[in-house]
Amino acid sequence: MKQRIGFIGSGNFTDKHQKLLARMDGVEVVGFCGKSMERAEQAARNWPNAKAYRTAEQMMDSAGLDALYICIPPMAHGDMERSAAERGIPFLVEKPLGIDPAPLRPVRDLVVRSQLVTSVGYNWRYLDSVIRARELLQQATTGLALGYWMGTMPKTPWWRRMQGSGGQFMEQSTHVVDLVRYLCGEITEVYAVYGNVHVHRTLEDMDVPDVGTVTMKLAGGIAATISNTCMLPRGHTNGLDMYTSEGVLEIRFSGLKEIGRDRTTEYRNLTDPYVQENTAFLHAVRTGDRSLIRSDYADAFRTFEATAAANVSARERRPVRLNGSDGDLQQES
Repeated sequence: MKQRIGFIGSGNFTDKHQKLLARMDGVEVVGFCGKSMERAEQAARNWPNAKAYRTAEQMMDSAGLDALYICIPPMAHGDMERSAAERGIPFLVEKPLGIDPAPLRPVRDLVVRSQLVTSVGYNWRYLDSVIRARELLQQATTGLALGYWMGTMPKTPWWRRMQGSGGQFMEQSTHVVDLVRYLCGEITEVYAVYGNVHVHRTLEDMDVPDVGTVTMKLAGGIAATISNTCMLPRGHTNGLDMYTSEGVLEIRFSGLKEIGRDRTTEYRNLTDPYVQENTAFLHAVRTGDRSLIRSDYADAFRTFEATAAANVSARERRPVRLNGSDGDLQQES
């Protein structure tokens, strides 16, 4: 029997995921709920038995879903995940998990309490380069990590507002923050400096900072700094450089460069991380085996907390500490 899948959202990532699912065996997309009924109907035409729904709740209650994909803007998160968790429907949700962690902690707690199968779209974790980097880091002592997300301003209107996207560090650089956690350990404190240097002069109704740097302390004593900008005329570089007792690891979406004492070795990414991500999620839904999922909702919530802490730090001009393994923000400076 085919797995019955529903989609909430009608943007680029809904399109990307459904195209991947179309190439997989044993999968059938049966429902769409989009920004408008027209867009949901347009997406549903790609599948012989798919139907468009006016509300996500209607789809969840009547489509007989085995799993749900939630691909919506940051400011729209919360109700959809809660509704799915209350109905026991496994879901894959795109990052970031929202804008403010506080109202979403009950969703995290419900997901954990119900032991629901979930996955979050931190696709960098599925890169061959990251898998290889984790292996190499077992043989070295890491001291420092420097991350980058250097590019241009996205055209999406909601991205340009802090209340729409949460800003560049939360919406884009979150991938690098998540890599720091995945490769180095939990973040315990952040200090952020943001600036509005250029883009606000060229775009109306924009309050997202166009430059920023965030320094982080990690539980194991490692220091990390991630810088980003969206003021460039074109994309430049995204990735993470790890400085260790054995040399330097340069992680990019295209591959990994290992710079050692006597030689430099390059590894190219050969597999599609989006395919791996989808395969892992649907395998878990089908079998209950979650071992292939590299980021579930509870784990991704810690990355979410770290990016939210950076926004608080930049706004209030102070370091912000994170509490223990659950990542909840401390209120005091």
